[in-house]
Amino acid sequence: MIDFLAKIFIKNKDKMEDTKLRLAYGMLCGLVGIGLNLLLFGGKLLAGIISGSIAILADAFNNLADAGSSAITFIGFKLSGQKPDPDHPFGHGRIEYISGLIVAMAILLMAFELAKSSITKIISPEPVAFSILSVVILVIAILVKLYMAFYNRNIGKRFASPAMKAVAIDSISDCFATTVVLLALVVGHFTGVNIDGWCGVAVSLFIFYAGFSAAKETINPLLGQPADKELVNKIESIVRGHKEIQGIHDLVVHDYGPGRLIISLHAEVPCKCDILEIHDIIDNIENELNQSLGCEAVIHMDPIVVDDLETSALKTAISDIIAHLSPELSIHDFRMVPGPTHTNLIFDVVVPYDFSYSDNAVKQHLIHGVESMEGNYFAVIKIDKPYIR
Repeated sequence: MIDFLAKIFIKNKDKMEDTKLRLAYGMLCGLVGIGLNLLLFGGKLLAGIISGSIAILADAFNNLADAGSSAITFIGFKLSGQKPDPDHPFGHGRIEYISGLIVAMAILLMAFELAKSSITKIISPEPVAFSILSVVILVIAILVKLYMAFYNRNIGKRFASPAMKAVAIDSISDCFATTVVLLALVVGHFTGVNIDGWCGVAVSLFIFYAGFSAAKETINPLLGQPADKELVNKIESIVRGHKEIQGIHDLVVHDYGPGRLIISLHAEVPCKCDILEIHDIIDNIENELNQSLGCEAVIHMDPIVVDDLETSALKTAISDIIAHLSPELSIHDFRMVPGPTHTNLIFDVVVPYDFSYSDNAVKQHLIHGVESMEGNYFAVIKIDKPYIR
């Protein structure tokens, strides 16, 4: 149905930019979600009134909340598509993440309210009336929610949308919830055992887990998370594709919403190269990153010595000391500065956040290793942290 509606309402979608196409699909899915959830709310409300089941009524209002969540998703996509302005120079893309978080909070709130109602039903159980109409409505609701989970999941994966993924997770939780409600109705009719309240508690726990998962999916990009490994590989491939670049480090990817990335990195270049020539190459790399990945790129040039045997030998010796401590560590920006009394070996060490030793312990170990080398060397060390996995 989504593909059919896309053909009608999204004109020239084969020629649209990814950002605009993403926005169009997000808004379309939001509108479809509002319509389907309102229909499900009406059907389950009718079934709940006929049967007198608290679980069915709770499930009905869960769909009403879902309609509100779809409305939030629609508004979020609409607002996130706004152009940058003086107050928001990086655009409004993160509004999509915020809308996904609001959906997750709605899921958690619904889980809490359903749990309260279900516990009340356990304490004071009431008979549940069985009807074929109620069963038919619940079965249709399950099928509709499965379809909604399917298209939201596919669109969410296609455009890497946390908001759409959150809606897909919500739809899956609704399928489970309605299935448990249907089971309670059937079991109560054929066995006379009233498990309506207990099934409501089980549903609320599952919905709570779904809400927690959806919240995590949207909070991470808001707080800042490592760049996707595939993206990092593409960046490294483009930059290292130029023979003048000896290596890269301090790669940082700033995510200001889908299609709004700012990349910064340090590129190692031979210290004896022509400064104007290498500057032109760096400009070309930045432009290539922009054209290929749709991002803004800022590259800092780090001149390194590449043809001095003594410097290369000392760098290898330092690398061996670091490798002996842990293969998780790495160095960059290695320089040798001779003086009248000693020689400074200056370098940065990348230490993972979850490394077993403290930063100071790593630094002291390396200082001791450098001082024990033959010659009069002094280590000047800066501890760096990785911004990519």
